[in-house]
Amino acid sequence: MPANLGAHETMELHEILTHSIDSINQLQLYRPHVRDSQLKNILDNQINFVSQEYNNMVNAISQRGRGEAVPYRKIGNVSPSYGLRNPGSVAPNISADELDDRDIASGMLGMHKSSAVMKMTASLEFADPLLRRMIQQGAMNCSEQAFEVWNYMNQKGYYQVPTMKEMTTETVINTFQPAHTGQVGHMGYMSHSHVGQTGHIS
Repeated sequence: MPANLGAHETMELHEILTHSIDSINQLQLYRPHVRDSQLKNILDNQINFVSQEYNNMVNAISQRGRGEAVPYRKIGNVSPSYGLRNPGSVAPNISADELDDRDIASGMLGMHKSSAVMKMTASLEFADPLLRRMIQQGAMNCSEQAFEVWNYMNQKGYYQVPTMKEMTTETVINTFQPAHTGQVGHMGYMSHSHVGQTGHIS
């Protein structure tokens, strides 16, 4: 471990690496229960990627400068399905034997969401540029993996997206208008020459 890492950086690394191990173990636990071949392929790819990402981080902290921030592959051909289509009821399982593909995909999605938040928050505490960049990329990778699982669930009808009435949606969105921009003076303050007596930017 590099001696010039701060105490906060060291503890954040401990949390991130421990969480990565837990994530790999969680995905491995799901593996025997998967039935759908598409979900099985997603899970296997994610196990391999998260394992490699963990190794990259370990290498980065043990051999200064040798780590790299590797992006997860982008998810293409996504056509989200909006609206509710007779969603089924859900309830906790009585035993692990009842785990189905929806349960597994939902667990994967929740894991990636929490990992993305944790890593991005942790990255804000890093002074070391390399580690900061790797952890930021790790948060993005979790986001992409979550989106991959969400897209699968959406296609299968496991994750349906409620919508508002069209008029309500348009009313909410159209509330926001573009910001007025103008020349900015010294130190980022708006130049007085561009502000009229009414206080509006001219």
